[in-house]
Amino acid sequence: MPTKQRARSRNSEPASARRVHRERVLSGMRPTGKLHLGNFVGALENWLELQKRYECFFFIADWHALTTDYADTSDVMRNTLEVATDWLAVGLDPHHSTLFIQSRVPEHAELHLLFSMITPTPWLIRNPTIKEQARDLGLIASDDETEVTKINYGLLGYPVLQAADILIYRAHYVPVGGDQVPHIELTREIARRFNSFYLLPLRRSVFPEPEALLTSTPRVPGLDGRRMSKSIGNVIELGESSESIRSKVSTMLTDPQRVRRSDPGRPEICPVFGYHRRFSPQAVVDQVDLECRTARIGCVDCKALMARHLTAFLDPIRERRRKYAARPKKVWDVLWTGSERARRVARETMEQVRTAMKLIPNRKGAKATS
Repeated sequence: MPTKQRARSRNSEPASARRVHRERVLSGMRPTGKLHLGNFVGALENWLELQKRYECFFFIADWHALTTDYADTSDVMRNTLEVATDWLAVGLDPHHSTLFIQSRVPEHAELHLLFSMITPTPWLIRNPTIKEQARDLGLIASDDETEVTKINYGLLGYPVLQAADILIYRAHYVPVGGDQVPHIELTREIARRFNSFYLLPLRRSVFPEPEALLTSTPRVPGLDGRRMSKSIGNVIELGESSESIRSKVSTMLTDPQRVRRSDPGRPEICPVFGYHRRFSPQAVVDQVDLECRTARIGCVDCKALMARHLTAFLDPIRERRRKYAARPKKVWDVLWTGSERARRVARETMEQVRTAMKLIPNRKGAKATS
């Protein structure tokens, strides 16, 4: 797979994104249950801005969840509802974005099958993200290519399904972090390979080559200073109660060299100060920065101050979440309506795919060519 990678910063958007005909953005999340601050800062906050400027398709990737959690699927439906509830609570608007469930649009699977026919296996075996994920799951012990072939077919081929997810909507941009750019490059390469084999009449290509829309938002650390992750148990959920937030914040790690109240601190390495910078007013950030360095504020008071601003930030999200959680049918209706709209777009794409590949079209198309 080519190593050249193309990406566009969210701060240098093309002029065409501001046209009346908006370009498309596609992104998704696995159904992992209730979302946390890391999900908000790492993705949702950016999605809220993107839906103002692009035609956005956001999906819950329940099929992708099966690449690793195939043995027990009992939580998929419940977790799907929880994710969608949080999406609506933070402000994703179904009138401006299409919110849908991957498995409700079976054309994803059809395009995945067709892409798998033209994707060389070495492209997948060399994928660094798959190797890292397989090591984390204990499926392989090294990066050796013979080791990678031991993992299940679904996990090895999930970048091909991911390419189908993106290209079936002919998306122009995919918001990702820098570590995910290789996935977008693989999608571009699959689109390029397909277009080189199959063309529409007048030598028109079926698929655009999507670009990575890089996000510049920094991550918030977990309660222990590591990356926020449910598997570690160091998260603050978006709908968590004020009492629970204050209790968790009180246990957060601070500057390890600040042993006594009178010791000066180093805010730049303190996870609590990282939260201040993200959720507290600038005046408070400046005050805490000065008083921590001069030992005029202790860690206990600093944490309490941060917790107050964090809960104030989450209060409206928590309240909206409470209302949606009380009306799960409304949340499902949003997903069903979004899935129907997404499927209409996906069907249009698949008709073009079948035409380009000279496969049998749908019944209406078959009558037109008879």
